[in-house]
Amino acid sequence: MHQKILSQVDVWSPEILALLIVSGFAVGVINTLAGSGTAINYWLFLWLGMPPSMANGTIRIGVITQTLAASLHFYRTKILHLKDSMFVAIPITIGSIAGAEVAININPDVFKNIIGVAMLIMMFFMFYKPENWIKSHDGSEIKNKWWHLFLYFAIGFYGGFIHIGVGIFLLAALVLASGYNLLYANSLKVFIVLIYTPFTLFVFIYNNDIHYLIGFISAVGNTLGGIVASKYAIKHGVIFLRWFLAVVIVSFSGYLFGIYQIIFDYFEKIVGFF
Repeated sequence: MHQKILSQVDVWSPEILALLIVSGFAVGVINTLAGSGTAINYWLFLWLGMPPSMANGTIRIGVITQTLAASLHFYRTKILHLKDSMFVAIPITIGSIAGAEVAININPDVFKNIIGVAMLIMMFFMFYKPENWIKSHDGSEIKNKWWHLFLYFAIGFYGGFIHIGVGIFLLAALVLASGYNLLYANSLKVFIVLIYTPFTLFVFIYNNDIHYLIGFISAVGNTLGGIVASKYAIKHGVIFLRWFLAVVIVSFSGYLFGIYQIIFDYFEKIVGFF
């Protein structure tokens, strides 16, 4: 049924082109500044008729282009130091490959409520000790511990499994576990996602779960969003990033718990009543 609907979509129509690029831009901005923006493209691709596994794979194309654009900007402005990413990138990449393999055969919705609870717990720590999010470490004072390898492997597994929201978990780990400053951690997050995503994309390519045309058109918007957001993050600093992250976490938690669907159904009943 999904494939039949997708075959009827005119991807080159002005309306669909605009929708893909604008939504991609929003995803690029939200992902670069916080995370979970990929949910927008995921549900858009489902609406266009993609099977969940194909939508899960196709979103990775835009993720690569947006993180590449943002990483280049962070590197050129000397915010990003590549050597600090290797300790985190290796276990995350291994975990992401394992997660992508599982995602091919399992519905990702099984994790939704668990992730929502984790997001709300994260919100508590953001405002319980806010100074942890605005420390001025640039990486020179950081000492990673052995258990961080398991933490980042688990985050990588989740990122390979569904990707949606992985940026928030990675940011929290980089700040609260490893101790990086939020602005610096954000640049590391973007670059680390760039490193592991091609590996997960290959898993979906191997299983023929990619719609290349829609993925690359949407990636145009992703890339522009990544460029704009990386400049904005550097200009406005950690205080802005912390509040932006808080808004995204609350919004994403509402989506995970189905609050928006409940509200939509309620208003639909009211309109139907009249």
